[in-house]
Amino acid sequence: MIRKLWPALTWAIIILIITGLPGNYIPQVSSFWEWLSYDKIVHVGVFAILSFLILHGMLQQYLSGNHRYLFVVGAVGFSLAYGLLTEVLQAHVFIGRDGNAYDFYADSIGAFCGWFIFSYAYRKKIKTFSSTNQD
Repeated sequence: MIRKLWPALTWAIIILIITGLPGNYIPQVSSFWEWLSYDKIVHVGVFAILSFLILHGMLQQYLSGNHRYLFVVGAVGFSLAYGLLTEVLQAHVFIGRDGNAYDFYADSIGAFCGWFIFSYAYRKKIKTFSSTNQD
């Protein structure tokens, strides 16, 4: 199982390293309107990639079965939990970092965006495969 998930695990380690770096130079978010900043877009993108990689690895692992929807719940759930973990670590463990609820919201949006992007790509791949097999 780990063999198919190595890209996702590698990405999760990169996320942990990046979120643990001292970030005193990063501007603090003080209002809702500042929430829509470059930093939040990065959070969305990073966690969208994480969800996508987990879903891709799990799809390769579990190509058949009646309970494939569970891997979607597991992948998005893991991404959400990992986003929460990184914010807790930033608040209590990493030096020079602050945990932020707005960052977790962006992480959550990213986790769901990764699922939507994966779903779109997977459906498109299935349509392409089925249309080429009908010829």
